[in-house]
Amino acid sequence: MGEGAVKTMIMHLKEESMVDSTKSGTFLTAKGKNFIKNILEIIFAECDIKKCQIAQGKFNHAVILKNYAFATKTGMEQRDYTILYGASGATTLLYKDDRFVFPNESIDCLLNDQKTKNMLLAGISPKNGDMIIIASASDPFVAEIAAKNSALWTLATHGKP
Repeated sequence: MGEGAVKTMIMHLKEESMVDSTKSGTFLTAKGKNFIKNILEIIFAECDIKKCQIAQGKFNHAVILKNYAFATKTGMEQRDYTILYGASGATTLLYKDDRFVFPNESIDCLLNDQKTKNMLLAGISPKNGDMIIIASASDPFVAEIAAKNSALWTLATHGKP
């Protein structure tokens, strides 16, 4: 990022009272800290997963959104947003009745892939009502950024549960 872009971002954050600056640097205000705290309560875990039946990329990154199963229709919305950030695709899962399901379905989509199921259970500790976005890309950084941005877009467009 260039210096101008950083200055513009800081200016916008100051306008929203999220940050303040001194000669020593820029820091989060109480409002900024509260905003970050709220995001981290919803997007509280993430992990990388290996290529598998539901995530076909060389690199796959999963992000969880606590209690956000309500915020998707088909998962295409989340996929489209990951593609905007350079991902090759994405999979949206919901955790319902202690199993991973695709939106609008009830069959455990990881029933025959215990390895991936265990990796997700250990990596993100889902609870009933959670949404999981898995972005796939040929670069690990792109997979991570695409998953996180799709999660943030979902939060921004669907508000609190």
